[in-house]
Amino acid sequence: MLPHREPLRISAWAHQRRWSIRGTEPFQSLSLIDGSTDDLAEVTRAARAWHDGAPLNDIHRAAPFVHLTGRFEVPDLDTARLAESEWQSLHVEAREADYVWQGTYQALIEAAHAEPALRALYPFTSHWALRFSTTTRPRLTVVGPCLTAGSDGTYGVGTGFITPDLGLFATAHEAVAVATRHMPSGLGPVTLGW
Repeated sequence: MLPHREPLRISAWAHQRRWSIRGTEPFQSLSLIDGSTDDLAEVTRAARAWHDGAPLNDIHRAAPFVHLTGRFEVPDLDTARLAESEWQSLHVEAREADYVWQGTYQALIEAAHAEPALRALYPFTSHWALRFSTTTRPRLTVVGPCLTAGSDGTYGVGTGFITPDLGLFATAHEAVAVATRHMPSGLGPVTLGW
């Protein structure tokens, strides 16, 4: 096993012949891969590749049911790379979402990532609201406004959680600009959230 990988979790479904997998990294306990299949041989191939340290893309090639979350391995816990990995995961999540406001949520993620001041922070979501931290997981240090994408195509910015008290906007870029202006000044680089 690689030290920057937790053992692959394999779960059997209770009422159906199906298995789920989840491969995480140990520092933040976030998924690098996941997926489910009814083919136990595929589970075995995924488990072997994970255990043997195969790159994530190679695990997917060995067992196509494996879903890549977008996060990538950061064995040295470089904080800038951890933030970049989380941004990449948000992009994948937004592209793959199947809820009503997927297009607005994806536009919000893309607009926030395009803003250098926000891109330098560690992003996270809760209830489809985009927040920012000056530390990585597991202990986040939340800073600045909360950004939301509404099913009606509007974008909210607020000082609280999902409360658009700083305004509702027609475009993601407008909302991101307001959020950026309300960020505290002098934020340093992201640090590890011990």
